[in-house]
Amino acid sequence: MSSSRPARTPVLALLAAVLGAVLGALLPAASAHAGGPADRAVRGGRLDWGIKSSFQSYVTGPVAHGSWALTGGAATVGGSQFRFHSATGSYGPDSGDFRAAFSGGVHFTGHPKPDGTHELDLTVARPSVRIENGRGTLYADMTSKAKGSGKVTTKSQVPLAALALAGIGLKGGSTPIALQNVPATLTSQGAEAFAGYYTAGTALDPVSLSVDTEAPKAVNSPSPSASSATPAEASAGPSAGFADAAVDWGVRRTFREYVGGPVAQGRWTVSAGARDGGALFRFPGGKGTYDGRAATLDATFAGAVRFTGKQLDLTLDRVAVKVADRTGTLSAQGRPIITFPARLALKDGLVSIAESPAKLTAEGAALFGGMYPAGTDMDPVSLAVAVDPKASLPALPDLGTGANTTPSAVPSPGPSALGAEPTAEASSGSGPGALVPVAIGAALMAVAGGAFVLARRRRTASATHEPPTED
Repeated sequence: MSSSRPARTPVLALLAAVLGAVLGALLPAASAHAGGPADRAVRGGRLDWGIKSSFQSYVTGPVAHGSWALTGGAATVGGSQFRFHSATGSYGPDSGDFRAAFSGGVHFTGHPKPDGTHELDLTVARPSVRIENGRGTLYADMTSKAKGSGKVTTKSQVPLAALALAGIGLKGGSTPIALQNVPATLTSQGAEAFAGYYTAGTALDPVSLSVDTEAPKAVNSPSPSASSATPAEASAGPSAGFADAAVDWGVRRTFREYVGGPVAQGRWTVSAGARDGGALFRFPGGKGTYDGRAATLDATFAGAVRFTGKQLDLTLDRVAVKVADRTGTLSAQGRPIITFPARLALKDGLVSIAESPAKLTAEGAALFGGMYPAGTDMDPVSLAVAVDPKASLPALPDLGTGANTTPSAVPSPGPSALGAEPTAEASSGSGPGALVPVAIGAALMAVAGGAFVLARRRRTASATHEPPTED
């Protein structure tokens, strides 16, 4: 035993020297790069995750005869990913600790029963990601019907998936913070919440996210307003103009999936003030008139959305909405393209229509190049008109600053089981500071690797795995 100590010492000393040199060269750059507040708020962003693509196929396939539905403003992106929105949380540039909670959910049903219920009934909602001390976990609200017994269980923020963060360092990052294709595996608690369909340790789809961060802002006490009373609804008289307005419409979910899928291999872009809310587009800056007595409305909106892909180039702009006789018509490029039931409701200074089902017109079918016949169900329409200057329009799902275009239609393949590493991206700049976490991590891995080689001669490390869940 005494002869083994000298053999190890020079190697360890050399590794320590290499680490010291790397850290000495990089830490000054890291200090200069950090230089901001200790904590930043996460404000806006999205998380893209397919949960488990094979599960989606099983649910909608010939065995389960099921389907899935989006809830809470969730959307789809690419071929098999769900997009969750409106990130909130915190980020510590010095520690690298990160928390972000997202909105939206997915409801899976399958194996229909004669009474109209389903043997398979699972909802995954409000995912959140926490990274502390280099360990990452994805949590979610889970409602599931147990396989076999049918017992329904609802749990909040279940630690659903463990995230493999090897090689990823979040210290000193800029904004937005982005993680791409991070491998995820089902936890034991997640397996239980997943109704027993998969065992702990099962590989789930990789996780990608992008969020904006900002320094904390001082809270200013609002000055008292002499006109804080509820706006008078009588102000919306005949042919009254309005202060602001917006119309929200997602066009058609399956059309968005087609554009971003492997056939069209396309994308969409928003411009002229239009905003991408994931499941819908917002056309803002509405101008026009509203007649409360006649229940009519005539408005035009700013913004444009352009869809491009193989043999596809379609722009929706010059958006307008007219309402009369409880029927609404949305036009684009001067053509009436959809109609929808329109019962205008006035409350607290807002005239609104919420998620009214829409049908494609004959002119709309021509605009889409015959992809859909007239009468096809399109995405629902929501409209908000502020007839009182103090009224605020409803918030749009917040996808963050990186949301003006869709990502590549076909998700990048996740890292293989042989150890391909995910990447961490900082979209607003590179340079020495951005490379510090990766370089330090590489140095630490080199030291750890050398120590591991030496330690193997003394003992064999046994891998431990959680026991599989019983079916």
